[in-house]
Amino acid sequence: MPGSRPTRTWSCSDDPVMKTLGPLAAACAIALCAPAQETSITLDDEMLRSAEQWARENLDEDVLRVLQDADQQKIRELLRTLQERFHGEYVVDLGLLKDSARSAVPLLERYQETLPYALWLKTRLDELDVADRFRLLIPPPKTPPGSPLRPAPNPSAAKLRELWLKEITTSTWPANAKPYVHRLQPIFAAEKVPPQLVWVAEVESSFDPRARSPEGAAGLFQLMPATANRYGLRTWPLDQRVQPEASARAAAQYLRYLYAHFKDWRLALAAYNAGEGTVQNLLAHRKAANFEAIAPSLPAETQLFVPKIEATLWRREGVKLSELKSPKAS
Repeated sequence: MPGSRPTRTWSCSDDPVMKTLGPLAAACAIALCAPAQETSITLDDEMLRSAEQWARENLDEDVLRVLQDADQQKIRELLRTLQERFHGEYVVDLGLLKDSARSAVPLLERYQETLPYALWLKTRLDELDVADRFRLLIPPPKTPPGSPLRPAPNPSAAKLRELWLKEITTSTWPANAKPYVHRLQPIFAAEKVPPQLVWVAEVESSFDPRARSPEGAAGLFQLMPATANRYGLRTWPLDQRVQPEASARAAAQYLRYLYAHFKDWRLALAAYNAGEGTVQNLLAHRKAANFEAIAPSLPAETQLFVPKIEATLWRREGVKLSELKSPKAS
């Protein structure tokens, strides 16, 4: 989900993939109500306020009107859970959402309005699987009797690369990739970016331009509105992020900029997902110069995203991320 998160999700009644998130919230709330203790959280006043603020900043007025008729507590729980787990620090927390997320997908696929979010969520189910696999591999942290439980440590980037290589076991392209890979690789090359990086679209959207995140990222490369605008794309009245060529060009330009800034593809991809400021601040705080040193402190989504890209490039193109030429040399 490249770029900084917007303060408001764009809405336009003429756009068939962006009408209301109400069915999304209701459907996911049903999934989260399933009897699974690990996905249940206790809400306090601060958490409720945070969830309400998230809803005000990300959902349009039509959605808020729909939400007033639903089970408020469960919807707030959903919003808070998504906010904490996907943008939180601990990978194992994502694994706990695996079953609820998988149960929510068929519900979201029933409605045209929520299909884009089903596509977004389906693309991330394997991330939850990998997070859960890691959770099962590590022993629970030892704590003295009566002491609060300590969070499980995050996996190293090397361990996640290993898990992803096992997860992505087939060399068969995703069905949706076939119309796009050869069509979009020349755009990346023209922007002086390694054309193999077009496979970022598999990780972001499974090559389906209809995919849209609840926070407003859209298209093959899941560009946020601010990033899209920065590279010349309109998000209103028609959203150019859903146009494959336009989205590919903007994504390639952003990747070229990030590589020029960080001089390293792993760091560039981490910034593509988490934002430039997040990566730069961690590098400065840790006095670090490489991805491995900051990986366990990145948002959980980003910790999974970068090694997933690496595994995808290896399975699809037979190349390592470290072997890609720099934009200047392309």
